[in-house]
Amino acid sequence: MATEVSPSTGYKFRLPLDPTKRLPPLRNGTKPPPTCLPLPKRTNSIGPVSSGGNARLYFIGTATTILEWSGIRIMTDPNFLHAGGHVHLGPGVTGTRITNPAIDLEDIPELDAVLLSHYHADHFDEQVEFSLVRSLPIVTTPHAHTHLAYKEGEGESFTEVHALDHFESGILPVATPGVTGGQAIKITAMPAKHVLPGPAHILEKANELLGAVPPTNGWMVELGRELGDEDVVEKRWECGYRIYISGDTLMVNELKDIPELYRDKQIDLMLVHLGGTTIPGPHLPLLMVTMDAKEGIELMRLIRPEVTIPIHYDDYDVFMSPLKHFKDAVAKAGMNSQIVYLDRGDAFMFDVQDRPEKKYLDETSSVL
Repeated sequence: MATEVSPSTGYKFRLPLDPTKRLPPLRNGTKPPPTCLPLPKRTNSIGPVSSGGNARLYFIGTATTILEWSGIRIMTDPNFLHAGGHVHLGPGVTGTRITNPAIDLEDIPELDAVLLSHYHADHFDEQVEFSLVRSLPIVTTPHAHTHLAYKEGEGESFTEVHALDHFESGILPVATPGVTGGQAIKITAMPAKHVLPGPAHILEKANELLGAVPPTNGWMVELGRELGDEDVVEKRWECGYRIYISGDTLMVNELKDIPELYRDKQIDLMLVHLGGTTIPGPHLPLLMVTMDAKEGIELMRLIRPEVTIPIHYDDYDVFMSPLKHFKDAVAKAGMNSQIVYLDRGDAFMFDVQDRPEKKYLDETSSVL
């Protein structure tokens, strides 16, 4: 159970995660959930990692990934439709899936939380919404919170939905038995916009009126630890690995606030949502609402992560900028060494370091 915390702590909520108290992720499951993910088809890493690495990102498809660290398992943007499945993306807008996820919804392992960038069916499909156990913690946008926490029908509302607006943070302390050291996951909502403002903000206002494309978040996910005695309210935060997830966004001015906010901090990994999603559809491509290859390169140059992994790139027919376009743009920009490409069912291994942030400042001070 999460607790609301004082604004003086800098966190909107505090949500302890104890994997020994997990419930099955599906309320209508016909079999016990697996205790672990299947072996990845291929495991990737960049640079030296400890034997096997101490953290892993498993790519399922679309923007669905599972992050594992310190006994905790968090899933992003769950979408488990198969090829031929349809999603409603707005008034008169339908997308058709053209790929299959790496695993089926019925085969997802036990989970500790879901990180949902926005309430859109290609990120949270109807079957997922119907099937997930109602007490599973979900961190998401204020807009998605209103849809998930106040559903019609007895027992239909999700009971652990936690909303973060842009630049608000929540803390998820790791309560795994036997794990000591104050390990925690800090989540901060980052700016993201599906729709450009347009002249006199006309596109933005029209979208708000029609409710065509929902508000969305990016995320900064920090794996690290809280330092300080248990009775200390304002603990010091020490980050060991920082992951920026772009969410479904275009290259809007608000993104420039991210490197400014983290200018003295290392961003180790970026998951960029690509695809050049265009609505109302492939036969009438009028409005692009996620980044294409060109904007993906611009975001890499803006954020300057150590490693970038593209996701959300070829799963639906409304994705008009395939991964090949991004690969060609990366090669042309001479940025191949900064990229890891994952297919569905692949994993990326990495180490969460026990390092104070000052180490990064010392290492980079000569080039800043």
